[in-house]
Amino acid sequence: MVNLELYKVFYTVAKCGSLTRAAEELYISQPAVSQAIKQLESQLGVSLFNRLHKGMELSAQGGELVFADVERALQLLNGVEGRLDELKRSAKGTLRIGASETIFQYVLAEKIVEYRKLYPQVKIELLSDVSPKIIELMKTGRCDIGFLNLPSAPDDGIAIADSIFLLHDIFIAGKEFSSLADKTLSARDLQNYPLLLMEEKTVARAALKRYAESHGVDLRPSVEIDSWGFMKRLVVNGMGIGCIPREYAMNKLGDGSLFELKVEPEMPARSVGLALPKNVNMTYSLRSFINLFKKNG
Repeated sequence: MVNLELYKVFYTVAKCGSLTRAAEELYISQPAVSQAIKQLESQLGVSLFNRLHKGMELSAQGGELVFADVERALQLLNGVEGRLDELKRSAKGTLRIGASETIFQYVLAEKIVEYRKLYPQVKIELLSDVSPKIIELMKTGRCDIGFLNLPSAPDDGIAIADSIFLLHDIFIAGKEFSSLADKTLSARDLQNYPLLLMEEKTVARAALKRYAESHGVDLRPSVEIDSWGFMKRLVVNGMGIGCIPREYAMNKLGDGSLFELKVEPEMPARSVGLALPKNVNMTYSLRSFINLFKKNG
């Protein structure tokens, strides 16, 4: 295995022509420099220097033959380190953001537009999928930051850094159920109406199940749905009562095509969380995006 530190010592000694001056430049002891040279010579099987009274001189059959290649290699590595360091101090490169289509639409859209205006040189990749897939993308290095519906099952490969957006689940209905507009319903009353609910293995459905069980009822769907947009369309058309975050239904509540049922007690709030892969160095581009949420938090 190549030991880059040995080659850095070799290069520094060759440039300085002296063990003492090389030790000073490298901030290590002279014996450590001498030992590193001997170790590299042993590995390569050649003598790299002629030891002279006045200092160190590259040997014709060893050091002179490899010096130019070592110099180019170290310059290339320094360039790589410089570019990586620049990424940590300036917003460049690519930022890969993972979230569900709904979170992109209702939670992240404005932040992404704001970020684009601030850092137009950063390429943004939007990875739309369900939370488990986003977690897998982060763990395998294919996604820099994820936004998940909480609560999310613990995972050693990611860290939930913050809760950035609250969701308030409500029950909605259209004109077919206008007789309920002025009534206060209980969780038990909801059993008497056709319910349009998200699919069973979703965080939203799990939250509803916990709420129902805490009040001793079993709220079963007449129709299971896989998108909030489709749910709103069906509710507007009178197919039943939907359960949706208020934040995702504001457009329809605002134009009067849907209304919010008064149900007591209300469902507990839940949230969207910001998640990051564990043990990964954070670029300046990523830190700048995260700061947009802290700024308004």
